[in-house]
Amino acid sequence: MHPRLLLALPVLAGALVAAEPAPRDTGYRGIWFDLGQRSEHGSKYSGGLATYTVSHVPLAIYAAPVRKTFFVYGGCKPESRHLLAMAGCFDHETQTFCRPVIVHDKGGVDDPHDNPSIALDGQGHVWVFVSGRGKKRPGFKYRAVEPYSIDAFERISEEEMTYPQPWWVEGRGFIHLFTKYTGVRELYWNTSKDGRTWTTDRKLAGMGGHYQISNRRDERVVTAFNMHPGGDADQRTNLYVLYTDDLGETWRTMDGQAVQTPLKDPQCSALVRDYRAEKRLVYLMDLNFDAQGRPVVLLLSSGSHQPGPQGDPRTWTVAHWTGERWLFHEVTRSTHNYDVGSLYVEADGLWRIVGPTEPGPQQLGTGGEMAVWLSRNDGKTWTRDRLLTSGSEFNHAYARRPVNAQ
Repeated sequence: MHPRLLLALPVLAGALVAAEPAPRDTGYRGIWFDLGQRSEHGSKYSGGLATYTVSHVPLAIYAAPVRKTFFVYGGCKPESRHLLAMAGCFDHETQTFCRPVIVHDKGGVDDPHDNPSIALDGQGHVWVFVSGRGKKRPGFKYRAVEPYSIDAFERISEEEMTYPQPWWVEGRGFIHLFTKYTGVRELYWNTSKDGRTWTTDRKLAGMGGHYQISNRRDERVVTAFNMHPGGDADQRTNLYVLYTDDLGETWRTMDGQAVQTPLKDPQCSALVRDYRAEKRLVYLMDLNFDAQGRPVVLLLSSGSHQPGPQGDPRTWTVAHWTGERWLFHEVTRSTHNYDVGSLYVEADGLWRIVGPTEPGPQQLGTGGEMAVWLSRNDGKTWTRDRLLTSGSEFNHAYARRPVNAQ
């Protein structure tokens, strides 16, 4: 596996006692899953989903002081398919992977919606936020006992949280963006100086339901999200973007307008593009920053929630905030709503997308063959640089970008 890229591992269980050595597994096996919602052209999504969902971020972080990339994924044991929240690391000095650690055993759950996310605090401690699923399946926070180590973890909390997105802001602490099923999928955040004591959950948006992605640049945390008309996630649409520079005390649109939270009006000032009026669905993939620190959102727009040609064209698009306005540029097209890739912005201004844009062996299924796309003009035009995979037995999906990728 390339150290700059986490692919959906084709698929791991055990439990952890706080502050005791974490059990190690013998290898990297990502979890396989089929949602079970089938139509004429197959499953809504299925396959290797160790790095699912796009709303689990970050999944990997490069730690410069020790030259290691720490990462998490959903796995299982060879003899079973129930979910394990796993952690691993890649040593850039020796070019080797450690044996993966079982941070949390989900106890019979086989659903990768419960996959983990990762954070690294200012002292170098690895944090693992294990997603729950609504009120029935709780989420968990774990903290590594030693800095830059995944040998042992202590459990910090058990609570309601889905799609965890923890961000450490140096000198300030954590801001955690997440979802609660308060009737529908609504967006919340809370904060903590040390990860142990947290503020009360505060609602960010409740417009029928949302999926979000986010990223951090210095003290600024940016979130991009869609909305679900009538609470129906199959009708997800629109693009909204907000940022905070003060750990959520104030949320603003990219032109600096402060907003009142929670957002309730689908036509609010955070709306970047009204895809609903265009009768297009919005599947978010990644959020990164250009060389000037301005957000770029990678998304796929589609005509149907079901797989198959009735949803075409399925268009990979970058939405770029220039500092004055939003620009939208098409990258390429693919065949499935859950063909998920990631956006890299290099120091020299080169933009790079890695994702399953090419037909795979399961032609109308989730994912495909992995390719690299390049843009040298801030996303205006794109060319396919090369294939990363070909002749695969199974589709690849969910190529995810590490934080501070090296």
